[in-house]
Amino acid sequence: MSARVLDGAAIAAQIRAEARQECERLRRLGALPRLAVVLAGNNPASEIYVRSKIKACAEVGIESEKLTPPATATTAELIAAVEGLNARADVDGILVQLPLPAQVNARQVLEQLAPEKDVDGLHPANLGKLLSGREGLAPCTPAGILQILKRSGIELAGREAVVVGRSELVGKPAALLLLAENATVTLCHSRTRDLAAVCRRAEILVAAMGRPALLGRDYLRPGVVVIDVGTNRLSEKSAVETYFPGDGKRQAEFERRGSTLIGDVDPRAARALASAYTPVPGGVGPLTVAMLMSNTLAAARLRRGLAQE
Repeated sequence: MSARVLDGAAIAAQIRAEARQECERLRRLGALPRLAVVLAGNNPASEIYVRSKIKACAEVGIESEKLTPPATATTAELIAAVEGLNARADVDGILVQLPLPAQVNARQVLEQLAPEKDVDGLHPANLGKLLSGREGLAPCTPAGILQILKRSGIELAGREAVVVGRSELVGKPAALLLLAENATVTLCHSRTRDLAAVCRRAEILVAAMGRPALLGRDYLRPGVVVIDVGTNRLSEKSAVETYFPGDGKRQAEFERRGSTLIGDVDPRAARALASAYTPVPGGVGPLTVAMLMSNTLAAARLRRGLAQE
């Protein structure tokens, strides 16, 4: 079986192009969509993620700004910053970049976001809307997963889907979105008995638990569609040679950087057994930022009572 590679970067480019057109339409209507990003602390990975989000805003035409509270900021100080953004009429979307500094209670900060400006879709009100099937802002990565499936022409209704990982950021909302598309969904976690047997039932398998290459051949039924959300680093040469045999590009990347990325599904198993799969990198990852742009525009429309074109 020759597995089809689902190109997340290409699908993300489509969504960004559509977002650019929608942004131009909103501007013609007198709306200037604006995203505010709160970046607290000195986390190098977070700084990279925020730069990519600010860059994406510029490409689409969304106004953006970055708030950088000091690494010593308290929970109360970050809540005050969020409340200030909630009150601003010119801000449509607010994103609090995670993780926050250790002394900050992230849940308390996120719960202070105005739900209509919560473009990460993590406020309890937005998760509640997702559960009840009402219009709202869905978490970006699960929304991106749905876009990959739909835009790749993969049928969802009536099919058996298994989601491995029950985080509020990915696993739980992904299961709800698939359920809303009439898939039959099983949500697995670390205490699931005989995880391999449950995964083998899946016609669509979403792996989102952050364990490098945990799901191997024994977990995949022939013809499964694999959506691999995992982003893990391999830092041992022997592991790279094991999981990417004969892959000169991967070997060169490892020699240059000292590591390479791998998902939660063994790539050898995905290539051998899946009918389609998302690679790591280049699969789900690019969709997260693209859906952030889409959510920001949706927030701008909903706040102003405008219909989507």
